[in-house]
Amino acid sequence: MPDLHQINGLDRDAFVTLLGGVFEHAAWVAEAAYAKKPFATVHDLHAAMMAAVREAPVETRLAFLNGHPELAGPEARAKAMTADSSQEQGSAGLDRLSEADAESFDRLNATYRDRFGFPFIVAVRGRDLREILVLFEQRVQNEHDAEEATALDEITAITRMRLDRLVQDS
Repeated sequence: MPDLHQINGLDRDAFVTLLGGVFEHAAWVAEAAYAKKPFATVHDLHAAMMAAVREAPVETRLAFLNGHPELAGPEARAKAMTADSSQEQGSAGLDRLSEADAESFDRLNATYRDRFGFPFIVAVRGRDLREILVLFEQRVQNEHDAEEATALDEITAITRMRLDRLVQDS
């Protein structure tokens, strides 16, 4: 696991190769953060990456959000998710749902996507199936701007956990 000193010493290509997968299908986030080097802490690195997402044009943010898989959705069933997403969803048991739970997720995924135009995003690590379903039911009632902000907050948690597994503070 590289430390922050090593990360700060990487050229653009190596930086993006190492960190490009932290944000789901969005290597552009690492590319944008590269310009903010050097980073004093992993927190600073992560903050630069999140700033790139939050400051992106609306269309770019929407495309970014849509790059995330639905929970227990078609990508999961086809085993077509990134390794991180597969592991994270599996940690919450989303890869072994009962038929009734799978139907609940399918219904909620469709309702949520119709309402907001992007998939439901939640940091599943440390949460169980019932807690995730409750959050899903609650958040589908949110207003669009509030829900986009919540989705980005969840991405903040997800990507920080991913980054902490890749980089150690110096």
